[in-house]
Amino acid sequence: MYADNIAAYRRSVTATRYHHGNLREALADAAVDAAREHGPDGLAVRELARRVGVSHNAAYRHFADRDALVDVVAGRALTGLVEAMERRLARVDETDPVLRARRRLIELGAGYVDYALAEPGLFRVLFTAYPEVPGLDDKPEGEDADPFAMLNAALDDLVDVGYLDPASRPGAEIGCWSAVHGFAVLNIEGPLRAMPADEREATLQAMLAHIDLAYGRGQGAERRSRAVQGPQDAS
Repeated sequence: MYADNIAAYRRSVTATRYHHGNLREALADAAVDAAREHGPDGLAVRELARRVGVSHNAAYRHFADRDALVDVVAGRALTGLVEAMERRLARVDETDPVLRARRRLIELGAGYVDYALAEPGLFRVLFTAYPEVPGLDDKPEGEDADPFAMLNAALDDLVDVGYLDPASRPGAEIGCWSAVHGFAVLNIEGPLRAMPADEREATLQAMLAHIDLAYGRGQGAERRSRAVQGPQDAS
């Protein structure tokens, strides 16, 4: 009943926005709602026109095809993903530069998974619209503009503080991304999806700690690796 009321409220807000003349925004809002419910399969221009209460010809004047809708929804999903990662980064309070750099990498990974679990439909859309790995030379302005750029900045920090061997830096972003993305997918649509939340968080932290340990060099790094374990409560 509560969910039905929320859906009805969203439809009324969408209709109000349309009547104020912003049909494109109303269609984009409806697309986000549809993606939350059904993932990429929910994005169809004709169906969204029906939701908003306009003709499909009117909708096509703003979104020529499904790809245009995917781009808009993926853009909103990207913003949400960055915000989830930034919330985790805000928890890092270590003052030691090595421990701080290491904890930042761990929290970035945790924030990525947070978003996937909270918004599985939008998460799926984001990677429908992410057909290839962005190039390092194409990073947006500012490290917080894109999750891939944030990851690369965190790995570069590990090199700068002397924790990650520069020789091991090339390609490290793919290894990190693959591990965290795989964990996310296993938990939203794979065999780990029924795992209790506290167990999932502990398992995630253990996986991220293994990644961290793999980057350490020598006994000094191994010693510090025990100290880097921070709060393991879910955000």
